[in-house]
Amino acid sequence: MNNNDLATKPHYPILDGLRGVAAIIVVTFHLAEPFSTSNLDKFVNHGYLAVDFFFLLSGFVMGYAYDDRWNKMTIGGFFKRRIIRLQPMVVLGMTMGAIGFYYTDSTLWPLIHTVPLWKMLLVMLVGFTILPVPLSLDIRGWEEMHPLNSVGWSLFFEYIANILYAVWIRKFSKTALTILVVISAIAIAQLSIANGDVSGGWTLNVTQVRIGFTRVMYPFFAGLLLSRIAKPSQIKNAFLWCSLLVAAVLYMPRIGGAEQLWLNGIYDAVCIVFVFPLIVYLGASGLIESQPGKKVCKFLGDISYPLYMVHYPIVYFYVAWVSNNKGMTIGQALPYAAAILVGATVLAYAALKRYDEPLRKWLREKLG
Repeated sequence: MNNNDLATKPHYPILDGLRGVAAIIVVTFHLAEPFSTSNLDKFVNHGYLAVDFFFLLSGFVMGYAYDDRWNKMTIGGFFKRRIIRLQPMVVLGMTMGAIGFYYTDSTLWPLIHTVPLWKMLLVMLVGFTILPVPLSLDIRGWEEMHPLNSVGWSLFFEYIANILYAVWIRKFSKTALTILVVISAIAIAQLSIANGDVSGGWTLNVTQVRIGFTRVMYPFFAGLLLSRIAKPSQIKNAFLWCSLLVAAVLYMPRIGGAEQLWLNGIYDAVCIVFVFPLIVYLGASGLIESQPGKKVCKFLGDISYPLYMVHYPIVYFYVAWVSNNKGMTIGQALPYAAAILVGATVLAYAALKRYDEPLRKWLREKLG
């Protein structure tokens, strides 16, 4: 069966919109980071939880889009569709990071001016595959899996979840999937409470890879389970209330301080295990009756992934600028941060329309 024979299902417009809301908050999180000294004093303190929200959304949409298609689709066909969907923006994001790499020289990254061109290009080529680079290729000095575009780490774990779903877990009964989700919930709660938060997963070492696996397993497969058992109702104004709830969770200040790290760990665990599934359920149940509301959700959904993938190469310049201007306050940097947020959004939309959508269409035609 040709993949083109698989009709595209309608999207959940509110879930698309919520993905865009979370992506915008991620940008504000990264723009505020240079003014913090640790996870304890970040201005957008829980912005890192947006990744866990993305994982849960992805699991829900995966179940909705593909669970009833496996009698018409091969595993190879599934991976072809996922690669066409995800890889063009991965390549663009890594290319942007490579183009800007030598221009982000800063006291934060003293290695940059010593990195030979061949090594940077090798990191870029590996980045195109979304496979993590080893620490021997850490050309920026932040111990990132993807030194040219930091956010690539979450795509790596998303691919792993996709592989597990397609090869194995899609065949699970509801009971077996529930058991997996409960075990994964316990694991993420243990990680969160022990560490004080779930932040991490972007370094290729045992500790960080374990964090990454733990962060993806519960939300992704909880989303899959939710897609199988939820019976959405009809809720008015769901997009507004869900957006406010997402913003409240991600902008919540740190809880407990350095003395009681476990309090913040409980907060993270409760948000991931209970609040995020509730938001997704409400979003899937929501009604959008006005045309402006539909257009807003569509726009936010359209730019969400491109914005996530293109903003960080720009943020590197901003972080270097803040670092090179000692004593700058977040208030002084705010106009520049706002300009970057707007500029990254415009760039994301342009990349979507001029690059991503045309390339995906061409790939579908060529690869079938």
